[in-house]
Amino acid sequence: MTLLSALTVPAPGTTGAVWLVGAGPGDAELLTLKALRAIEQATVVVVDRLVSDEVLALIPSTTPCIDAGKAPGRHGMKQQDINRLLVDLACAGHRVVRLKGGDPFIFGRGGEEMLALQRAGISCRVVPGITAAAGCAASTGIPLTHRECAQSVQFITGHGKNGAPALDWDALRDPRQTLVFYMGLTWCAELSRGLMDNGRAAHTPVAIIENGTRAGQRVLLTTLEGLARTVAREKPVSPSLLVVGEVVNLCRLATASQPPGHEAALGTGATTAYGA
Repeated sequence: MTLLSALTVPAPGTTGAVWLVGAGPGDAELLTLKALRAIEQATVVVVDRLVSDEVLALIPSTTPCIDAGKAPGRHGMKQQDINRLLVDLACAGHRVVRLKGGDPFIFGRGGEEMLALQRAGISCRVVPGITAAAGCAASTGIPLTHRECAQSVQFITGHGKNGAPALDWDALRDPRQTLVFYMGLTWCAELSRGLMDNGRAAHTPVAIIENGTRAGQRVLLTTLEGLARTVAREKPVSPSLLVVGEVVNLCRLATASQPPGHEAALGTGATTAYGA
C-alpha cells in the first residue's frame, strides 16, 4: 500500500492546496493564530524534525501526520521527494500543511518547495513563523540589535551545501553587527577561526542557545576563542544557535558575580553555563 492510498481520499472535486507554515522555535505559544488555524483545518500535515513535541500535540489526532524530517547524518526524505509528496497530496485534493520549525523562508527550504508547487500549478500559501534567531535571542534576553553596540544583524547558515561553510568573511568582520549562525555546531571551530583570522577579536562574546524557547533550554556563554572548547566540553545538541557579538554581554543571564563554569537555574528546565 502506498502512502497516498493509505490516506482518506477527499471528496470528489475537492481542490487541493498547500500551506507552508512556520512552527516557530519550539514554544507552542509562539505560534501565530493563522498557523494554528491552518493546522486545525488541514487534512494532512507534513512535518520536519525541528517541530517541537509541544507543537505536534496541537495537530488533531484524526489528521494524518507524515514525518519528512532531515537531521545531521540522517537525511530522511530527499528534498525532491518532499517536493513531489506535497504536489501529489495536493493533486489528490488534500489541504496540506507543510509544518516547519522557525520560519519557512529562513533556512527552511520553503522557497524550493514553493517553486515546486507553483510549477505544478498548485496553490501555495505561506504562514510566517518566528525564526529561531528572534525567538531564541528573546528568550535569553539578548537583543539582536542595540544602539550602543550593534547597528545590524546577519542570519547565516553555518553548514554549507557540501558540509563546510563557504562564507564571505569580509562581510562578517564588522564588530558593530550581530551574527547569528544556524546549524553551526559541527563547524564551530572553523567558524570561530575564520572570524578571528578576518578581523573579529578573540574575546568577542558568543552565546550558544540549545533548545531555545523550549523546556530544556540551555545557554552557554563563551568567546570566539573559547567556542570550540566550550562545545567540546558542554556537548550542546541540535537544535542550537550561535549568537556572536557584543549584544551577548547584555544577556540578562550574565552577571559579574557568576564565575566561569558556574551554572544557575533560570526557571523550569533552563540553565546557563559560563566558560572560556
